[in-house]
Amino acid sequence: MTAPAFRSLLGHARPYRVPLVVGAGLSALGGVAGLVQPLVAKAFVEALGAGEPVFRLLVLLGLLIVGGTVVAAFGMYTVERAAEGVVLGARRRLVARLPRLRVADLDRRPPGDLISRVTADTTLLREAATNNLVDTLIGAVTLVGMLVLMAWLDLVLFLAVLGVVAVIGGCTAVVMPRIARAAKETQEALGELGSGLERLLGAIRTVKASGAEQRESDGLEASATGAWRAGIRAARWGAVAGTASGLVVQLGFLTVLGLGGARVAAGEMSVASLIGFLLYLFYLVGPVGQLVSGVSGLQVGIAAVGRIHEVLELDPEPAPEEAGFPAQAPAPVPAQAPAPAAAEAPAQAPDHAQAVPAAVTAASVSFRDVVFRYREDGPPVLDGATFEVPAGGLTAVVGPSGAGKSTLFALLERFHDIDGGSARIDGQELRDLNPAVLRRTIGYVEQDAPVLAGTLRDNLTFAVPGATPADLDRVLAQVRLTGLVESLPQGLDTEVGHRGTALSGGQRQRIAIARALLRRPRLLLLDEATSQLDAVTEGELREVIAEVARTTTVLVVAHRLSTVTGARRILVLDGGRVRAAGTHGELLEGDALYRRLATTQMLGAVPGQAPAATG
Repeated sequence: MTAPAFRSLLGHARPYRVPLVVGAGLSALGGVAGLVQPLVAKAFVEALGAGEPVFRLLVLLGLLIVGGTVVAAFGMYTVERAAEGVVLGARRRLVARLPRLRVADLDRRPPGDLISRVTADTTLLREAATNNLVDTLIGAVTLVGMLVLMAWLDLVLFLAVLGVVAVIGGCTAVVMPRIARAAKETQEALGELGSGLERLLGAIRTVKASGAEQRESDGLEASATGAWRAGIRAARWGAVAGTASGLVVQLGFLTVLGLGGARVAAGEMSVASLIGFLLYLFYLVGPVGQLVSGVSGLQVGIAAVGRIHEVLELDPEPAPEEAGFPAQAPAPVPAQAPAPAAAEAPAQAPDHAQAVPAAVTAASVSFRDVVFRYREDGPPVLDGATFEVPAGGLTAVVGPSGAGKSTLFALLERFHDIDGGSARIDGQELRDLNPAVLRRTIGYVEQDAPVLAGTLRDNLTFAVPGATPADLDRVLAQVRLTGLVESLPQGLDTEVGHRGTALSGGQRQRIAIARALLRRPRLLLLDEATSQLDAVTEGELREVIAEVARTTTVLVVAHRLSTVTGARRILVLDGGRVRAAGTHGELLEGDALYRRLATTQMLGAVPGQAPAATG
């Protein structure tokens, strides 16, 4: 157990030091009652031998037993209550930190492993930072007290017992690091199991459709077996440590019985003193067991604390307050943003913490020689990307798979930061903007259009919880979801199922688009946002996007030819660079890659629409 790790453990217990001290004090008082009992028993034996009254001694012994038990029970409750506070505090810190971690850090850790750290590891921390800590302290104090009293009764027997304790204690100390290693391996194996389960349940339809149930089960079984093996190792070493208290008493008893019997026979000590010493020896099993159990638990807890602090020590994204903005208020429009074009005035926003912005102004985007890698030792995904997107209008981004199209959007949202070059919005470097404030000006529809468990209303208002019914009606009409809402048994309050399983792919995409439009963004990013829509709905939404583009800058990663032909400007991305830019007609004539994408239907012409002419 290293000093820094132990200090980290104490850091979790520090806010609850008062109840922990009170609980430990009550437990110690119960232990003191146990320490006095052999002395009273010794006096009882001596009184019997002398023919003196023993009633008071019996009453005192009974009071010590009952009183010590009651006081110790109150102490245990106080410690357990503090333990619940410790685990709540740790979980609050983790759940407050996880959503604010950088996407790059989250991508490197499987979700199941992070869940394990919030649940299983904090439970181990609960025991270590409270019960095990108190057990170690009380066990050590009680053990020292008993040894002092045993030395007072008979120094020779005390030294003999101390030798037994020292030998077994040394062996136990060797075992403790092995318990810590086995505990850490167990927690890591459980994290792998959780990750495997998350992977399976997140793609259960694909697993079943692929007939891969057995392979997935085998993988989960392998993870479970790994956790079992690590748990067996921890149990093995824990059993070795756990038998130490019993072994101390058994060997001590044989030593005291032989040596003490000889001393009584030689007249060097009284029978009453021998009985008192033997009682202390039998009572020794409690504090020794408590001490061993506490130290073993601390070893396990230290392993859990290490895993928890791996997450807590990751740098989070700065909160909006750090940039001088309230936590929930919509971000202000930068002064350098262009004046808004004429548009229908939006409905008055309600007085909520995060309402729909009352004004929309388009944002400009510029990339200059941008370089980006997902890993430091990996190849560049963007390698000198340069382009300009003026404020307002629809700009499409096309290119072969792996060209870096979705990466452009990830950089604009500051899910990742560029490695080189310059990326700007409205002339401001992205790296100088607070991520949370920046994202309030952007509407983002991901490629897989995720829908969260909850109601349809929850999903639509996820980014704008203060949206009015009029705002909701507006976006529902825009994305052609009014009919769906009217057909649902509970309307907007209908549950959509885990990850929106109660909805079709096209409905999920339209909900994601509506969620983005509800923010009235200055920059709208659509990553193949209409790929699962039928031709009619896609055409209707194309009209909506064109309308939005009058007052908002719209960037769309597109594979459908119909989306591309309607764009004011098209960027052709290849090998991490923008190789060409222009209108559909200009690119058909001037860029071979774009012409090949169009003619080979990599842009996916809408059914019933003929591919573009080669020109």
